[in-house]
Amino acid sequence: MKIDFKVFTLATALAVVLSLSLPAGAQDASALYKSKCAGCHAADGTGSAMGKKMGAHDFTTDEVQKMSDAELTDIITSGKNKMPKYGSLKPEEIKGLVAYIRTLKK
Repeated sequence: MKIDFKVFTLATALAVVLSLSLPAGAQDASALYKSKCAGCHAADGTGSAMGKKMGAHDFTTDEVQKMSDAELTDIITSGKNKMPKYGSLKPEEIKGLVAYIRTLKK
């Protein structure tokens, strides 16, 4: 099987650049957000259709963005209203989610 060396080199370089575009913690937080939060809060933080029906907060609003890190951490850990608790997450994962939520401001 013949592999085009230029294509292989370009693909490898692209993979390296993409993997370095976000710090590892940010990549982990992004993936964790997508798996745990986006179902209700949407990928952009504004709320999915289902989430809006359940009263999920829009993370892009001043109301959420003005919350302290401790408040967001408590909500993620203990849950609130219809939001389940995620106390089984590691503290660094929750800290990463809080930091990720901060990136979703308008």
